[in-house]
Amino acid sequence: MFGRTYSDLGPVVGQINGEDIRANQLERRGYDWENGYGTPSDGQDTNRDGQPVRKLTKDAKSHNIDWTFVGPENVLCAGITDKFEKAGQKIFGPNQRASQLEGSKDYALRFMSKYNIPTARYETFTSAETCIAGLKDFTYPVVIKEDGLAGGKGVTIAKNQDVAEETIREMFAGGQTAVVLEECLVGPEYSMFVVVSEDQFTILPMAQDHKRVGDGDKGPNTGGMGSYSPLPQLKKEDRQRMIDEIVKPTMNGLVQGDYHYCGVLYIGLMMTENGPKVIEYNVRLGDPETQVVLPRIKNDFAMVIDAAVNHEKLPEIEENDQSVLGVVVCSKGYPTHPAPNVKIGKLPEGANTYIDYANVKGNLDNLIGDGGRLFMVISEANNLVQAQDNVYSYLSKLDLPDCFYRHDIGNRALRD
Repeated sequence: MFGRTYSDLGPVVGQINGEDIRANQLERRGYDWENGYGTPSDGQDTNRDGQPVRKLTKDAKSHNIDWTFVGPENVLCAGITDKFEKAGQKIFGPNQRASQLEGSKDYALRFMSKYNIPTARYETFTSAETCIAGLKDFTYPVVIKEDGLAGGKGVTIAKNQDVAEETIREMFAGGQTAVVLEECLVGPEYSMFVVVSEDQFTILPMAQDHKRVGDGDKGPNTGGMGSYSPLPQLKKEDRQRMIDEIVKPTMNGLVQGDYHYCGVLYIGLMMTENGPKVIEYNVRLGDPETQVVLPRIKNDFAMVIDAAVNHEKLPEIEENDQSVLGVVVCSKGYPTHPAPNVKIGKLPEGANTYIDYANVKGNLDNLIGDGGRLFMVISEANNLVQAQDNVYSYLSKLDLPDCFYRHDIGNRALRD
């Protein structure tokens, strides 16, 4: 499934998995989708039929498309927005320069340093030898990040010298030209999505992701194992600090730096004992938070995007009272070596749940896993306890011996 036209306003440019999830969630909000366009997962300057991006711009013009919504980060970093704007076509997604806030960890950290945005102490290295030598300036555990795009992964928290050295060598051997060392921040993590239009911003409902692969936040980082919204454990005053100390200085940097940002800016935050600090920026809606964020927006989201691309006044986002929770089901071996061609079959309909498919192939009567994260089971309920019960009750009835999922999504909110 590839991009489908969002109402009568514009197409989605994206690929199966992340784009499909965004499309499904928008469709559930009552929008009609048709006649879309796709881009390949390798981020090359072509669409799904191997045609260059210029064909997308021509198609947008010939179909009288008002604007285009870009899903994946790879094409944003490749400059699709710049090409659309050069062709006189409106597009929702930051330009190539602004997209480096996700495309390069070092670039993002230098941006934060320049505009006094709180983050971890860091240093960037361009060889394995200098990076290993730089470990002496950090205490353990130390965070090691690939500089380039890594699909939500590419991060290791090394607890000792041996693990750190092995990770650094593997990253450079795998093609990274730069690796970042960071101090390890401690505190709860939160996901904030900000719709930006030049010097304006409006904030979507917040969510909490679960990056580690195993229960209790054990194991390596993943693209996300599940999420939920709202966040009852987040104090109003802490959320306001995030806006005042992180969002506003970030916006100041975007304006002062002449980034002309128009799109979604994701800010991964950690609330430390010294206040909120940025973990990372993404330049698009993220998976798996999108699945629990969009259902909680009362506004017509198309009109929010329309206002952004036309640089009109952005509306304040209204949140409904629903609680939304989702759990990702993965192939065994994920994230390092996911099992191929995992048999899923036909998934039963849930009374209080629905499914967003990701890396699957075949048809709904005989699905086969085609990657690491296969699908997400989601529930919308009156409270998080009920949403969590609905999801795990559904999952407990599935017979998928070659799959696994975390059993504690949402526990942080319910525990705290």
